Amino acid sequence: MKAARAVLDYLKQGGVEYIFGIPAGSVNAVFDELYEMPEITPIITKHEGAASYMACSYAKYADKLSVCIGSSGPGGTNLVSGAANAMREHLPVLFFTGSVPVPTMGLNASQELDAQPIYEPITKYSVTVQKAEDLLDEVVKAVEIALSGVPGPVHVALPIDVQLEQVEEKAIPEFPVREHVIPPEETITQLAKELINKEPGYLFVGQGIRGSSELVMELAEMLNWQVITTPQAKGYIPDNHPLLAGIFGFAGHEYASELMNEGSGKTLFVIGSSLGETATNNYNNNLAKDRYVIQMDFDEDVFNRKYPVDLPVHSHIKTGLTMLIEQLKAMGVSHTPYEEKRAFSTRTEEYNTQNVLFKLQEMLPVSTRYTIDIGEFMAYVVHHMDVYEPNTFDINVHFGAMGSAIGGAIGSYLAEPNRPVTCITGDGCFFMHGMELLTAKEYNMPILFVVLNNARLGMVYHGHSLQYQRAHERISQDAVDIAAMANALGIKSMRVESMDDLHVEAMQALQQQDGPMILEVDLVDPNIPPMGDRVKFLSSFGK
Repeated sequence: MKAARAVLDYLKQGGVEYIFGIPAGSVNAVFDELYEMPEITPIITKHEGAASYMACSYAKYADKLSVCIGSSGPGGTNLVSGAANAMREHLPVLFFTGSVPVPTMGLNASQELDAQPIYEPITKYSVTVQKAEDLLDEVVKAVEIALSGVPGPVHVALPIDVQLEQVEEKAIPEFPVREHVIPPEETITQLAKELINKEPGYLFVGQGIRGSSELVMELAEMLNWQVITTPQAKGYIPDNHPLLAGIFGFAGHEYASELMNEGSGKTLFVIGSSLGETATNNYNNNLAKDRYVIQMDFDEDVFNRKYPVDLPVHSHIKTGLTMLIEQLKAMGVSHTPYEEKRAFSTRTEEYNTQNVLFKLQEMLPVSTRYTIDIGEFMAYVVHHMDVYEPNTFDINVHFGAMGSAIGGAIGSYLAEPNRPVTCITGDGCFFMHGMELLTAKEYNMPILFVVLNNARLGMVYHGHSLQYQRAHERISQDAVDIAAMANALGIKSMRVESMDDLHVEAMQALQQQDGPMILEVDLVDPNIPPMGDRVKFLSSFGK
């Protein structure tokens, strides 16, 4: 059999259902083999960058290995942003790039690029395979690395002659199963004692609690401690939980900021956060000041990175919290459920970003997952939109790639096709990856794409205005009718120019069709986005 087929048989055995990317000469052997493999569907995108974000989102929500492929040269470099994103989010994505035939390497062949060193700093493993008999073994090794320890992306460059060469058939290796880090029982016992004996404090949770929301809420109720989340963790703790104090960090809430900066809590239990810039309000020293700091994470490299940690707990989050709760119960700590409370937000009739998002949420199912792009609207989502069901907001402020939520919506849909998906994006992001609407159309994906169109790079505009008291005129541009563009692509669309345009009947009419939909919101919001302490930070420049 061809070496490419051996690799695909291995991936099929491991439950791989999709390969995201674009066909090209340097990877044509892989795509040719897919003709005979209905178990694996190629998701042919319009840009490899978007394919990489789809693969990341799929890995996140399917909770398994995802596969992405690009050609040699430009296809491979277009995947780089997605690989870097996967590295930041600890997502197991296998990136394949094509390569020129081995005998032509170094001879300036068409689209030749040595991709291996490019991927080395942004993946857990990067290799170029130069012998067909080594290809399957290298892919097996890469997959094991992607799924072991702290999950992450890996990269394998596939010269086209290596893909095509015949190899001896042999037994398909077993697909690896991710093994979770289990903390020592004595560490959990010590942790339980500290939580009981130390002065009360706060639970500060990051996106690492994905899949463990119920356990976090149970722990908070047992301790009667308030929960503060990072922006990246929005969507994991329902806003109507009475112990939720809000979001600290970018676009966070004043009350959460007050607790972190001036609150009486003397213990800070950090769960599933690497304590990066956006989570800590530019590395605010008040988080750990005069507090006993506990940090639980599956990545031990995050301990003592910026803030001194008194008790590090290296553990898979769900496993560690389960063990901790059982230990607290054994020590006599009881669990008292709390009644739901009213969430944060208030509504008016003014046509602004905040109220548009509120109205949108009223008209969509509670189970809808929102993939949130990068732009000024993101601050409104983080600060104002209410979450009632865990794991329904996907906000990537870590790597912060514009347009990533468009591909992210497609990956999310493929991972959970029975869950409604809505992408909230802006015109700047749309002009980067908006043609993936066609990908959603071609695969008949009923995703709602909401484009807030203010004809400018909004976050850049406000950042410059706050920092320099001026913004270059070219940050804005002539308005484009995105709904009309969607219609030209054969995609149902609706354009909103006032709050009166946004009503249930119009939304129902928009959704009465197969495939994707565009809801364009024509709105230039004069208000400064609710970026929290980030506004003070930017405004302080030059003073």
